[in-house]
Amino acid sequence: MSSREELLDKLANAVVGGKVDLAKEGAQEVLAAGNDVITALDAINDGLVKGMSIVGDKYAAHQVYLPQVLMSAHTMYGGLDILLPAIPKSEVANRKKCLIAVVEGDVHGIGKNIVKTMITASGFDVNDLGKDVPSQKIVETAEADQTNVVAMSTLMTPTMDGMKATIDGLVESGYRSKCKVIIGGAPTSPSFAETIGADYRGGNAQDAANYLKEVL
Repeated sequence: MSSREELLDKLANAVVGGKVDLAKEGAQEVLAAGNDVITALDAINDGLVKGMSIVGDKYAAHQVYLPQVLMSAHTMYGGLDILLPAIPKSEVANRKKCLIAVVEGDVHGIGKNIVKTMITASGFDVNDLGKDVPSQKIVETAEADQTNVVAMSTLMTPTMDGMKATIDGLVESGYRSKCKVIIGGAPTSPSFAETIGADYRGGNAQDAANYLKEVL
């Protein structure tokens, strides 16, 4: 039987290498080993998440590129699908919640998907609303979920107004003070984030995840 360290290395290396079958195999081995050897939560945090963090750092340093990141993300989720059901509900309930969406009028989702992966890897429970999402839906879902974070992205200048509309909606609903709002995407900037009342503008996916880990 593999040791705890061997299982963690297997999971991390699978994610870094984008080997989904190896990640699933490692996840099954974790469950077979039992909690006396390693818990599912430890396998996620110290195995899958560690691997994705390595990939995130390499992506930020331009050492790997988008296809590798997407393959690693797919690999991480393959392991998560097996391990998450084994985590006690009490531990899952303690995870911070993040709602993520591409604002209305924009159908570009790759950047959002990478951010989702990095935030998930940072221990957040992420509700992905997808692309072309109206501001009212974001506000209503944030309130219904009692989310801790609202994350929005866009790649187009004309749809940036959707970010301001969403924040205005959060203010009007009284929920703005209860959550962090982060934005991202090529046309956005730190000054734009400040102007519309967002808490932060992520320069890249790893940057956004690091900010949330620091403030929550």
